[in-house]
Parts: sequence; structure tokens; C-alpha cells
Amino acid sequence: MTKDRLTVAVLGPGGVGGLLAALLARAGNRVICLAGERTAEALEQDGIQVTSARFGDFTARVETATELREQVDAALITVKQTTLTASLDRLPAASLGPDTLVVPFLNGVEHPAHLRAHYGDDVPLAPATIRVESTRLAPGVIEHGSPFAEVDLTGDRVPRDRLNSLAGALEWAGVGTRVLPDETAVLWAKMSFLAPFALLTTRHGLPLGEIRTRHREELTALVEETAAVSTAAGAPVDPAETLRRYDAFPPATKSSMQRDAEAGRPLELDAIGGALLRSAERHGVRVPVATEVVAELRAAEERRVAEEPRTASH
Repeated sequence: MTKDRLTVAVLGPGGVGGLLAALLARAGNRVICLAGERTAEALEQDGIQVTSARFGDFTARVETATELREQVDAALITVKQTTLTASLDRLPAASLGPDTLVVPFLNGVEHPAHLRAHYGDDVPLAPATIRVESTRLAPGVIEHGSPFAEVDLTGDRVPRDRLNSLAGALEWAGVGTRVLPDETAVLWAKMSFLAPFALLTTRHGLPLGEIRTRHREELTALVEETAAVSTAAGAPVDPAETLRRYDAFPPATKSSMQRDAEAGRPLELDAIGGALLRSAERHGVRVPVATEVVAELRAAEERRVAEEPRTASH
């Protein structure tokens, strides 16, 4: 990826993917959004409409496809973990090669191994994390609510110049981007912040401001447990710094998991809570609060699925 104008595929143009696709397209890159027929049709007809205090209100034109059929410089995977396996059909291995940088923007810490097993080691994988609040209101309609959009890009087996090329395109599009060493450290830095925030806002159905006041003791315990697991995994984290970051956020902030719960959508519980418990077990770290919270959320999710009206077969 040495040319100025990149060709970028975006798998899953939702809140995060739609925002990145629109910003990259507005900056002059060729963007192909991979989505289902209904979403692809809406994007083809109306483009991606973004509302943002940070980036302004604008509409970006993108190309669409239900499956990638050509080589691209980078393929951003921005679906939820709950739909990852099914979504990868839109990004077939035959369309990727050693010149395509595969960049998953997924929560949790286990997906790089899954994607390497799926695509093989010849496809360069560059895991990324993003700090942003961005919501898909309808197909091709994106509301960016945070005053920031910041990406950390990494890739232990990817040449630095290739990471820098994509980082430069994101920076030019307005997205603050850092290229960092050590995949484990980057992914656990996000996980250490996300897991307590997502699990407790969802468990209690409350925004972050009320969690950090009414449930401070539980939040502190969960932050300390998560930091202990992260440290054992090779990515030292300061729990006091995590709490300071929570305290700096607007009190009305909700997690995406909480929003999914409110909307009756499947939760990324296994990718976040399940992965935390599995890593704790591997490293021999006791996590009683995390175990209790995840068990309660799993039970609630199972009840919700069981109560869903079943479609009669004809």
C-alpha cells in the first residue's frame, strides 16, 4: 500500500464501519462496502449520511457489493463478534492475498487467532481498536456522538510501512491514528477499559455516570480483576488509571452492549465476558465479581432468547 489513494473494503458498514467508510471516501479513497442486499441497495442509492459535531454533516458516495470479488489494499472488518462467522462469507479468502491488509475492529482479544486460522498466515492481519461513539440509525445513516474518533493499529507480523500507509489514510480522513507495537498490549488495553464498562452498564441498565457512583465498589472490584488478568496475559494495566478515565466520561455514556440489550439484539457477551473468564482460567487469576456478572448476564440472555416469539413454519 504505497499509493496515496487506497482501495478499501469495509465489511459491515454499521456505526463504526459506516463512519470509517464515509470518512475515507470523503478523503478521496475508493471504498467498497460489503453488506446484505437491503443495506447495499440503500448505500448505492443514497450514499452514507453522517451526522457529526466533530466531522460535520455530510453524505459520502461509496461502492457496494454483497461479496468482495477483487483485490483491495485493506479490508476493514467492522461487524459485531456475534455475526463474524457468517459475515466472513462476504470476504472470501480467494479475494485476499499477501497485498491485502485485513484489519479487524472487533471487541475482545480472541479474534486475531480465529481470523488467522480462517484465512491462513499468508494474509497479513492488523488488529485495530477504536475509541468512538457512533450509531447506525438506519442503513447508510450514521450518527457520530463522541467528540473524538481515535484508532490504535497494530500487527506483530505486518511490515511497519504497510501499517503506516493505512494510518496515513485514516489520519488524512480525520481519524486520529497511532501505529503501536505488541498486539497483546493493544487488545488488552481496550479490553481492560471495555469489559467492566460494558458488563456493568448492561447488568444494571444504567449509564456510566450512575455505575461509577451507585455501584462504585463493584466497578472498582471488576476493574481490578480485569487489570490482573490483563497483566497476567502480558499487558500490564493500572486499574486506578482506568477508573480515572471512567470518571472523565460524560455521565450519560452508554456501552454498545447496553444499547444492544435495550434493543433486544444479541450481546457480545462471549467475546468480552467469556474471553475475560477464559483468560483468567488460563492464567490462574481469581475473578469472582466477573464470574458472577457474566453468569447473570448469560442467564438473562438465555431467558430473552427463550421468550422470543417463534415464527411458525408453514
